[in-house]
Amino acid sequence: MTEKHTPTRREASDTSRETWLVPQVDIHEDDSGLTLLADLPGVPKDRLTLRVEGDALHIEGEIAVDAPADLSSVLAEVQVPRYRRSFTLSRELDSAGIQAALNDGVLHLRIPKLADAQPRRIDIQVA
Repeated sequence: MTEKHTPTRREASDTSRETWLVPQVDIHEDDSGLTLLADLPGVPKDRLTLRVEGDALHIEGEIAVDAPADLSSVLAEVQVPRYRRSFTLSRELDSAGIQAALNDGVLHLRIPKLADAQPRRIDIQVA
């Protein structure tokens, strides 16, 4: 899995003129697949979108800022309440088998390898 070109933090998109934050991720590989952990603090499940389009995995989320309407901000450091990041999935990964969980602001994705791409033991017959 490789990362698609992702603009730097808070860089404007040429097409939509939106800005976003790039979530930090850790990716671990084992014999059966990849585990991706993405930091998305403040993003609830209902504002998180995961999409696979072709060989691309897209992660998008919006921070839930719940402030009473009658209060005005004295200090607002979160200027960009959206996250976005994309990755290219290699052919050996099974995009239909991706599993996702969100816990305490951390997105946990499990991306299995196709059966043909997983290592297997070959039994040796005595002739």
